[in-house]
Amino acid sequence: MTVLLPPLRLTGATILRGGALQKRSLVVADGVITKGPLPEVDMSGYLILPGIIDLHGDAFERHIAPRPSAPFPIEAGLRSTDREAAAHGVTTAWLAQCWSWEGGMRGPDFAEAVMAALDAYRPRALTDLRLQIRCETHMPETRARLLAAIRRHGIGYVIFNNHLPETLAAVESAPLKVAGWAERGGRSVDEFVAVLRAAQEQRRDVPRHLCALAEAFDAMGVRYGSHDDPDGETREYYRIIGARIAEFPTTAAAAKLARACNDPVLMGAPNVVRGGSQSGNVSATHLVARGLCDALVSDYHYPCLAQAAWELVERGLRTLPQAWDMISRVPAEIMGLADRGTLDWGKRADFVVVNEATREIEATVSGGRLAYLSGEAGARLVGAMQGTRLAAE
Repeated sequence: MTVLLPPLRLTGATILRGGALQKRSLVVADGVITKGPLPEVDMSGYLILPGIIDLHGDAFERHIAPRPSAPFPIEAGLRSTDREAAAHGVTTAWLAQCWSWEGGMRGPDFAEAVMAALDAYRPRALTDLRLQIRCETHMPETRARLLAAIRRHGIGYVIFNNHLPETLAAVESAPLKVAGWAERGGRSVDEFVAVLRAAQEQRRDVPRHLCALAEAFDAMGVRYGSHDDPDGETREYYRIIGARIAEFPTTAAAAKLARACNDPVLMGAPNVVRGGSQSGNVSATHLVARGLCDALVSDYHYPCLAQAAWELVERGLRTLPQAWDMISRVPAEIMGLADRGTLDWGKRADFVVVNEATREIEATVSGGRLAYLSGEAGARLVGAMQGTRLAAE
């Protein structure tokens, strides 16, 4: 575990508090934001913004297996993911791990291995790493196993996926793509197609399966939602069983239905930065402009979270406080994290230090601990910490 910052007052910076950018100091002591006449650090020329809260990121898969045929130990991948997230301002992150008929790194065996590895690594983590389970719907035979794993490892977030129709369609329309998926799961194409057919055979049991999971999640306090809703009817189907979070709706109609029902809509930050979806779905920027997107997530690229906030500012779609709320305050509210997401007194000391001129993140503090440090901001903080230590001696 990293060491807490000594009590410090960060002065001269512009901070985001109360929904506005303000020229005032930020006081940190014992891992929380507080008050008091403490040793000062001049942070003139910098923005101090709440730490980024990422509700869905699967970039960790590339850290564990940079190539499909070249996996590394899971804990090494988690350590690398942790550092990458911190370098881009993330202080709390949900890693999106599949529980899927795909097998390999996306199957139940690997999911349980990731859960165990994260439990072991978490005490040494720089950021608050958590796990989201992306549960394929056509797996009723694994329900008892899934619920046991969720209880055992304290998983608090599940998203329902149904990628079976598009995968079955690809068997005929995109055989090379299917061959790649089969190889990734450690199967031959024939074996992979057989798995798809077997999953399809269970479609009659899926509604009861999802209702049983929803009932269990409600009893356990697990938040849950759906992924890639293609239309309003699908979104309505999931919300009826309690899956209120709409993650990556693929059409404006699905997002509009979610918003009308006050269900939070999450979209990918890379979609905003790139100017559109890499898979041809609805534009996240379009949804933001129409008030149909509540929060942005990293999806597959951590740098895009902060970049997307600035992109919304540049396009005149949001002020900086509003844009940053989409990656800090709002995600915290969606997940019921009352102790973070803003720079209010008594909250966790989760914040990022951003160079006003370059917009680069030069420091990330998670729970009052330095998770990332660079540039002039790093030099100032290190100098202040050394001065504090010498004064104490």
